[in-house]
Amino acid sequence: MSAPHTDVEQVEAANTAFYEALERGDFEVLASLWLTPSDLGVDESYHDPADTGVVSCVHPGWPVLTGRGEVLRSYALIMANTDYIQFFLTDVHVSVTGDTALVNCTENILSGGPAPEGDEELGPLVGQLVVATNVFRRTPQGWKLWSHHASPVLAETDEDEGEETPS
Repeated sequence: MSAPHTDVEQVEAANTAFYEALERGDFEVLASLWLTPSDLGVDESYHDPADTGVVSCVHPGWPVLTGRGEVLRSYALIMANTDYIQFFLTDVHVSVTGDTALVNCTENILSGGPAPEGDEELGPLVGQLVVATNVFRRTPQGWKLWSHHASPVLAETDEDEGEETPS
């Protein structure tokens, strides 16, 4: 077993690799970062992969996606419909216990969709603030994503600041 500080550094690197693959639209790398039944030593010919180490994902505003196929399809869809995305991670906290690691962070996202018809440029860029929890599992090939859960942060308006909440 590696030293705790080394584990934290390895989990941080795996977390960064996940976001960088998404930014580049590199589906193959992104898929390789997610846990597979074979990572857990499960022989898929004898066990249903859905029963062992099920991966899950919650994108902001989406229902829970479970199973490797469903999760990876969601990323393929996002990549196909996003011309530009960049993540600025803040408030990153890593906790490792045994073979499981938890990463909490804030995703400061800048993204742009397809350009308006006939235009060569990107569509308008949109900023979004999202909090995320990424759960990793140690495998012989390194740390792999087990679950990703992201929720939007609702911005407070000036009006909200002046209002008192009824008791």
